[in-house]
Amino acid sequence: MPSFVPFSTIRYAESDLDSLIAPPYDVLSEADVEALRSRSRHNIVHLDVPETYAIAAELLQEWLVQGVLTREPEPTFTIYRMRFTDATGVARDIAGVLGGLEVVDEGSGGVLPHERTTPKASTDRLDLTVATEANLSPVWGLSLAAGLTDLLADPGEVIGRVVDDGVEHQVERVSDPTRIAAIQRLLAADDVLIADGHHRYAISRTYRDDVRRQTGRTDTPAEHTLAFVNELVADQLSVEAIHRLYAEIGPAELTAALERFFTLEPMDRPTQATLAAMVEHDFLVLVGPDYTSRLTVRPGVFDGVRALDGAWLETAMADASATVTYQHGLDEALAAVDSGRASAAVLIRPVSVAEIERTAREGLLMPPKSTFFTPKLKTGLVIRPLW
Repeated sequence: MPSFVPFSTIRYAESDLDSLIAPPYDVLSEADVEALRSRSRHNIVHLDVPETYAIAAELLQEWLVQGVLTREPEPTFTIYRMRFTDATGVARDIAGVLGGLEVVDEGSGGVLPHERTTPKASTDRLDLTVATEANLSPVWGLSLAAGLTDLLADPGEVIGRVVDDGVEHQVERVSDPTRIAAIQRLLAADDVLIADGHHRYAISRTYRDDVRRQTGRTDTPAEHTLAFVNELVADQLSVEAIHRLYAEIGPAELTAALERFFTLEPMDRPTQATLAAMVEHDFLVLVGPDYTSRLTVRPGVFDGVRALDGAWLETAMADASATVTYQHGLDEALAAVDSGRASAAVLIRPVSVAEIERTAREGLLMPPKSTFFTPKLKTGLVIRPLW
């Protein structure tokens, strides 16, 4: 099982974090980055989406010297709570812990991927890690060990809180050695499943291997990476779907491919209410520029295929000429079709928490972009130094 360790945390000295933290780098547009930079010259995007990697490294050290950031003398954990109402109207209170998750070799177990990943050629995150010698944004892990939610129920020392887009983000320091040890023991009892940040975790492995070659050591901070870990239980996860966009295919070929596996019935253009109906009544939705169809699975056609919408569509579209991309959000998917960026979209249903756990326990992988975990973790609440 992987080790999970406290660390000497770098935090903003100011408790008012509203102008300082940011969403993850991989959901930010150029306009988003510029807006965040303009909010404060100390906003975390100056480090996490820098003009150059050298500038990021210089700024990190400058901010430490100036007292904008402070490094705690003793290793701690940080409880991170997110309180919000999800897309179905359910009030959520998610609690996880920020710490250093062990970087393990691919396929060795302990830290498991939960879906196949799409290739990413960019070395951006590796170059940034090398330059700053820090983990700036966390991987999101799900612990298969029972009891973490209860262990985090009691508050720690509140050190920051911000409300953004209806979500309350609160961080609490845990410095008590007994409580730190209890968290470590529990997380060492079972596997951790990567929910979000597969690429960041893979980059941490490359960074660790580089440090090992350079130092000949296996006891440096590079052996772990910054991670938020919460319990893999239904009330601690809000999972939404990532819909499929198809391009470079005409409506006749697309319809022919899908009709082998689904019955197609005309229906009204989908709304948010349609998404709930899809779950309740077991159907998908095909949306073209001037048509919408309800997709119902034909009996027996997916025998032997994992009962996942993404896996079904991979099978149905295996011989089609289409290219596929992925889009979270109904409005965004419809806009892609309306603008011509996609020939059509297929709306799918969220993967259940039970299916996520079953897939992990069986050592299997879901198709790429099967799950969208919400809300997104904020960057800048903690920084994990690698020195």
